[in-house]
Amino acid sequence: MKAMLVAMALVSVFAFAACNDTTSNMNSNANANANAGTVTTRTVPTATPTARYSEEQAREERERAKVNKETIGQSLDDAWIHTKIVAKLISDTQTPERKINVDVVDGAVTLRGQVDTAAAKTEAERLAKETDGVKKVMNQLKVVPAKAANSNKASATNANKPPVVKGKTP
Repeated sequence: MKAMLVAMALVSVFAFAACNDTTSNMNSNANANANAGTVTTRTVPTATPTARYSEEQAREERERAKVNKETIGQSLDDAWIHTKIVAKLISDTQTPERKINVDVVDGAVTLRGQVDTAAAKTEAERLAKETDGVKKVMNQLKVVPAKAANSNKASATNANKPPVVKGKTP
């Protein structure tokens, strides 16, 4: 019984050694060559990737904000926060970005303007609060329901008027 266990152990050792023999395994040589000289360092993303957001981009964002009567503080972070929030509002179908002004000063965000529903107001605030770098959000949005277009308005106002015949006055 002991002889059989020793034999099994030897077979296992030789099998393991054969698997690690890189002279006969073409794939391991290819992998070894592919990885030669490669330094693997993992970059950890920062909370606010402002390193890639330049002063030039911030200046352009401030100019766009000024045209829309929005305020952005002088820090690079404020401009980056503004850019991210506006992008989120544009991409979210529940928020009418063009009706929402976004002011950012020292990480504090103020939302101003009008939205059609309370849900749109809540969604805009949620998007702003979930943006990296935002310290607080002041939601000054006003809910003003969109007026329903009445397609019968023209015909309803003319319904009580007598028809006009050319050349004759009623």
